[in-house]
Amino acid sequence: MGGFHSDHQRHQPDPDAPPCVARASKVAGPRLGDCARSTPTPTRSGTAAAPGSRATRIRSGPRRPDRSIRKRHHVVVANEWKKSEHVDHYLALVDTVPHRAEGESVLLEQVPLAARRILDLGTGDGRLLDLVRADRPTSVAVAVDVSEPMLERARERFADQPVELLHHDLAEPLPDLGRFDSVVSSLAIHHLEDERKRSLYAEIFAGLKPGGVFANFEHVASPTARLHRRFYEAIGEPLEWEDPSDRLVDVETQLRWLREVGFEDVDCYWKWLEVALLVGVKP
Repeated sequence: MGGFHSDHQRHQPDPDAPPCVARASKVAGPRLGDCARSTPTPTRSGTAAAPGSRATRIRSGPRRPDRSIRKRHHVVVANEWKKSEHVDHYLALVDTVPHRAEGESVLLEQVPLAARRILDLGTGDGRLLDLVRADRPTSVAVAVDVSEPMLERARERFADQPVELLHHDLAEPLPDLGRFDSVVSSLAIHHLEDERKRSLYAEIFAGLKPGGVFANFEHVASPTARLHRRFYEAIGEPLEWEDPSDRLVDVETQLRWLREVGFEDVDCYWKWLEVALLVGVKP
């Protein structure tokens, strides 16, 4: 599949990783375009919405702009995520999301303590993966992000740890990374177009070992406009600052998508307004 950029975080060859991953440290430079997430416009997961109304956040909203418009906006988003000051602003913002630590603690309970290989999609500065590995110190991990400034922060966090950092746009198919015991993601996949969310879920399912767990800590759509306003009030931001790159989908729809690709024990394991933990297990 698509190429990727890699760092030197892996200490021992991983028998579950394909040859392309084992050789990743020899790849020079990213082969996939940057993309990102921002406040108010960038998206780190790989796609971006056209500037527009609140309705872009709701699945029943207006018709999407044509592909050429979305591609041009994608480039603008990518440029924003190359800026360290933009990344610093985003990280400071998400650290203030109420109940975030509570939801993350529930996620940690779902990842098996015996998980040996872990994949983190949209790792950012590596916060979630760091929490996951704290109780699984013998695990090895692959962490994917599209923002080089984010990856720089992750390199600092995971120095001398068995973590492979890959520069990759989630809007594109995942490279062949081998199979994993668990796949996690935090506040990233909701920026993808709906059809890409669904295909990514299928790729995640295929990349998990039997019994593997997918845990997605995600920004989801509110069922009503009133609850949507309540969410923005709760995080202390005016509604007009909402991110037009968001492609939010309600919990029920995403749970159905997970079941359709084959996941079992699918449920919303935790939720606070527009932040939810969606989990599925590969049989």
